[in-house]
Amino acid sequence: MPILWLRTADYRLRTLPATALIPFLPMLTYPSIDPVIFSIGPVSVHWYGLMYVIGFSAAWVLARKRASEPESTWKKTDIDDLIFFAAIGVIAGGRIGWLIFYGIEQVIENPITIVQIWKGGMSFHGGLLGVIAAVALFAHRRGRRMSDILDFMAPLPGIGIFAGRIGNFINGELWGKPTDVPWGFVLDPSALHDNQRGEALRLCERFNVDPCVLQVHASQLYQGLLEGLLVFIILWFFTAKARPRYAPAGLFLLGYGVFRFLVEFVRIPDENRGYILFDWVTMGQILSLPMILIGLALLIIAYRRDEKSGNFK
Repeated sequence: MPILWLRTADYRLRTLPATALIPFLPMLTYPSIDPVIFSIGPVSVHWYGLMYVIGFSAAWVLARKRASEPESTWKKTDIDDLIFFAAIGVIAGGRIGWLIFYGIEQVIENPITIVQIWKGGMSFHGGLLGVIAAVALFAHRRGRRMSDILDFMAPLPGIGIFAGRIGNFINGELWGKPTDVPWGFVLDPSALHDNQRGEALRLCERFNVDPCVLQVHASQLYQGLLEGLLVFIILWFFTAKARPRYAPAGLFLLGYGVFRFLVEFVRIPDENRGYILFDWVTMGQILSLPMILIGLALLIIAYRRDEKSGNFK
């Protein structure tokens, strides 16, 4: 009989037959999803890669919509180059950031993982630094203020973040901690695709669960909904009219940083990192804390100076 690993109210660990939970909560069973959409010869199209295409496409459409508004100082032709620069920054920065913050041991073991981005392994914080570097170059070439470009871009990553987390969910990676909440997902390796099965088995080994059936938080979906969709909605309406310079960028950093910091409490930290401090602080929280502080500082500066944004006539 399948066994679920649960945490009781007094925080002791115990096991229960999976069927024993049916009267009390509707279990969500994680589906077996092939991470490859289709293959043509040696070329495979992965769901994770498609999510990046969706993210960049959404950012391009939204940016052109904002550029077409009467009060905007942007031209639609500027948007094409801006999204191209940002895409390079996201991919390069995201991969380099993951290698530095999370994956250096994997690269040493198997150097080919450096280019295997379809298997995941992209750091948001690294991608953010990559975008900032790309925007600095774009600003220099176009004679625009970097702060104005970052303000203009503030709502654009949200859909891409949401799509990327859906990609993580499909890949069966970045799961949250075991839980007994009704919306937790049951991971049964015997019913999963090969790629997803490997991750589920690693989790069982990590938590010493045998037979291997887990019910866990879908922290990828939490992140997608909070850091992606909700932050996008807030910023899209916030930037619908002129705001003081630095305010949109500050709100993005604050919003993403706070939500990421909170979700980390239910997300399993990377095994090769674990908890960095006090048996509860994760690498994601350490990287998000500067975002929160800088975001707050930018908002304070924005409303104290009350400078007119260069994105509006």
